[in-house]
Amino acid sequence: MAKSTDNFEGRAKHLLRLLQLCGGCVPLHRLQFQFSDSVIQTLLDKKLVQVQNTGRGFLLEIAEDF
Repeated sequence: MAKSTDNFEGRAKHLLRLLQLCGGCVPLHRLQFQFSDSVIQTLLDKKLVQVQNTGRGFLLEIAEDF
């Protein structure tokens, strides 16, 4: 079971790294096919990322505290 947890944590770290490389934010619809909702939700719960409503869509961005 540890392998599944390691893979999940690896996906979460990969998403944070992707956000850093993309300037801190990415349109949320671009991530839906690469990352599961549970990975994104975990980062939201940990307050490492936040969702911003731009009026034309949603952005997933690195939290200011991070």
